Amino acid sequence: MGKAAFVALAGRPSVGKSTLVNLLCGAKVAIVSPVPQTTRNAVRGILTRPEGQLVFVDTPGRHVSERKLNKKMIEVSDRALDDADLILYVLDASRQSGPEEEAIAARLVPFAERVIAAINKTDLPSADCEEKTRFLTERIPLFPVSKCFNISCRKKEGIEELVSALFDMAEQGDPLYPEEYYTDQEISFRVTEIIRGEAMRRLREELPHSIFVEAADVELKDEGQRLWVRAFIITERESQKGMVVGAGGAMIKAIRQASEKELNKIFEWKVDLDLRVKTAKDWRHNDKVLRRIIK
Repeated sequence: MGKAAFVALAGRPSVGKSTLVNLLCGAKVAIVSPVPQTTRNAVRGILTRPEGQLVFVDTPGRHVSERKLNKKMIEVSDRALDDADLILYVLDASRQSGPEEEAIAARLVPFAERVIAAINKTDLPSADCEEKTRFLTERIPLFPVSKCFNISCRKKEGIEELVSALFDMAEQGDPLYPEEYYTDQEISFRVTEIIRGEAMRRLREELPHSIFVEAADVELKDEGQRLWVRAFIITERESQKGMVVGAGGAMIKAIRQASEKELNKIFEWKVDLDLRVKTAKDWRHNDKVLRRIIK
């Protein structure tokens, strides 16, 4: 019997949690974009080694806001923290600690014995690892410096030391998933997340936070050789649809082609998308929609 643990990630938006999960699992498990708060759901990535199995739960970045969408994402993060065996607290070495960081640290105080910290972006000129280490030891009593690791996801530095420490902290247990799994996400969720990621990379200003993606139909065709998906990019207002479609349909075509390219890397089938746009007025304030898309 080896080691086994659920590891929930916590941290502010844009500290690199999703990038770290993808790096740890060796595959694109979570979408990554330059837009803060890209992650909306708890996304699981699986790392299996001879030492055992770690299941990483990537959670939305914790951001102080009274908006319904943000509150719903914090609920997702809270559930993951409460249920996890270990907590991986990711901090950005290049950003000063402030009220948001203090709020996260305070939330983790009750879990101090099962927290391990990764100070990311240490390769940046503005990185101040000493400030982050000092912050951790001051804000989370009983947190030992030995459980604080300086890493760079961009340069892939410090990752193996972090993984070894996580396995050391994990309890004995049987694997939770077959060893060939690197995620347990459903096909439709993976498809819609890839589409949303490609849309967020191309759309500007507030629009990325005003969209979500739903799969209406998912079918295996051609004797299981082709995955066909009809999906909708859903905007908050009618006036936003034109921006998603673009002049002569150029924007939605670019999103579709980029999404198909990424999905063809992930799945064993050839992926064909039928991608459309529609509106769900003020969906970010609609409890029914939020319950459906954030779990």
